[in-house]
Amino acid sequence: MDFVTLQARHDGAVLHLTLNRPEVRNAMSLAMVLELRQALAQAEADGTTRVIVLRGAGGHFCAGADINDMARARLTLGDNPDAIVDVNQAFGDLCVAYAGTGLAVVAVVQGTVMGGGFGLACVADVTLADDSVVFRLPETSLGLVPAQVGPFLVERLGYAEAKRLAVTGATVDAPTALRLRLVHEVHAEAQALDAALLRVLADILHCAPGALAATKALIAKARLHSPSSLVHEAAETFARAVLGPEGQEGMLAFVHKRAASWMPPK
Repeated sequence: MDFVTLQARHDGAVLHLTLNRPEVRNAMSLAMVLELRQALAQAEADGTTRVIVLRGAGGHFCAGADINDMARARLTLGDNPDAIVDVNQAFGDLCVAYAGTGLAVVAVVQGTVMGGGFGLACVADVTLADDSVVFRLPETSLGLVPAQVGPFLVERLGYAEAKRLAVTGATVDAPTALRLRLVHEVHAEAQALDAALLRVLADILHCAPGALAATKALIAKARLHSPSSLVHEAAETFARAVLGPEGQEGMLAFVHKRAASWMPPK
């Protein structure tokens, strides 16, 4: 993968993507949005990638949208009245794509987390942080709306907490982020953060990739439907897994006390 705004590195089944605009605290330009979408599409299609790790270069995850893109959009309003809509929607579409992927997504966040970066941190399956992390939601204090972050914040924290953060233009430090479950772990030392990432990746890679994707899809649907309405669909999903190659391999591996074929070698 050859990118301008990202650093991409494969380590076996894990694709490490680093937002690489440290001079602007990895502000998310439209070019970065497109490259993140391209990287995800390639990873989903390559048949080998099972996990995507997102992080930022230079001690920050992402300082939100690049204001230069917004300025350019303003200049084109005469030709395209929806120019600002298009720019903002691109960030939302990015978060939707990462939220909906069947691959596992892990975010490692440090320093400033705003805007599209906030959204990515919310949609990640696992979010790890160091103690420098600061989530910012300043839009309402600037006369703006956290339009694309808002829905993912509700999904992550629930209505009451999301509303409180939005109407106060909140700044959330590492201990508070952990308490609210914006992040799942906080580590003060870089070595401990790296060790936590390795542990999480090992746990994910012990899960069958197809089963993981099906589980993510079912859990996502459960947010919007009652348990009773999903009983039959869940049973069909389970039956497909039992009768499929992963289910058969997993049960054989369990019976014979060996590692399943999808597990990485020790």
